[in-house]
Amino acid sequence: MKTFYKKFSEKFIEGLLMLSGTITSLTVVLIVFFLFKEGLGVFDKKPVEEGYVIALSKSNPLKTLSSEQIKNIYDQKITHWSEIGGKPDSIILFRAEDISNFYSDEEIGENFEGLSTCINRLVDSLPDIIAFFPKKYLAKDFKGHELTVDKVSLKEFFGGKEWFPTAQPSAQLGVLPLILGTLWVSFGAILLALPLGLAAAIFMSEIAKDNVRRIMKPLIELLAGIPSVVYGFFGLVIIVPLIQKTFNLPVGETGLAGSIILGIMALPTIITISEDAMRNTPRAMKEASLALGASKWQTIYKVVIPYSISGISAGAILGIGRAIGETMAVLMVTGNAAVIPHSILEPVRTIPATIAAELGEAPNGGLHYQALFALGCILFLITLFINLAVEFISNRKQHNKH
Repeated sequence: MKTFYKKFSEKFIEGLLMLSGTITSLTVVLIVFFLFKEGLGVFDKKPVEEGYVIALSKSNPLKTLSSEQIKNIYDQKITHWSEIGGKPDSIILFRAEDISNFYSDEEIGENFEGLSTCINRLVDSLPDIIAFFPKKYLAKDFKGHELTVDKVSLKEFFGGKEWFPTAQPSAQLGVLPLILGTLWVSFGAILLALPLGLAAAIFMSEIAKDNVRRIMKPLIELLAGIPSVVYGFFGLVIIVPLIQKTFNLPVGETGLAGSIILGIMALPTIITISEDAMRNTPRAMKEASLALGASKWQTIYKVVIPYSISGISAGAILGIGRAIGETMAVLMVTGNAAVIPHSILEPVRTIPATIAAELGEAPNGGLHYQALFALGCILFLITLFINLAVEFISNRKQHNKH
């Protein structure tokens, strides 16, 4: 009977563990599926705000324009139709709020009941007009034609240099500045944190005395528990003014400030995991290396690090993940400027900071909302690629050692 209950309890525990693992794996898969489902929806939408139309006169031969062309027209960078394949005439810009410049309040109506008629007459009378107005004021017998705007394309999304998701009449969804800003800040943090973290882990595991290690390790682990907003305040008060003064810059909120803060935030993870991995190196292996005439440094380089490379890689991956995915601290110290950076001493804007700053204002299911989810997909792919690269390099080194 005892044997039966023992076997039953073992099977029950095995079932619970399997169920736990299945639920965890399924949750991760569902999160990724939901992220990409929402993010990829941006490529099925047009950059013009939902519920609005852009219309031309019936005599205008143009039928379709890109988002960038519409923006340049309303920014008056394009002033003649001939610049985009039309007639050699000046472009007349019109928005719904401009209607009072053409018609009286009596014609428009107290409750805008005559607005659709006025817009219809205006578009018909001005052959060079481009009109942007709510679709509900599009007359049934409209004498112009609605302009076809291209859907958001992969080329515009990844190659665009301007991020203005709420711009009217046409949103600009170029994520190139955000990707470059994320890479600038993240790689700067990695270059700072990895050597320092590995050096600190080697010191604590192989060189420091026990009483020194007992003091240092809790202090380093305490750094991981500090809220990111506190790191942000530290960066604003100490790092930003220091960078501004050292490099004689107009502002100190730069990619370098973000890299330093993220490097500091990643250090506890890298140090703690790497140090634990190094301390698990069998004592016999180290003693054998020393007995063969190797110095202490040679033993660390040739025995300890290769043996613990998987743990060091895990620490590096978790540290890098912390750096790439951080939001609040980066938002506070990088200047938050969505422009293409040419050096690490310029203000930048990262993908996580953009999502954190804008998601609360994006209408659920709208173009801006889905564009932010698409940014989340890009961030996921960047993190995945870096993790795979670190794993590949560490496995290759381990293979070469054998």
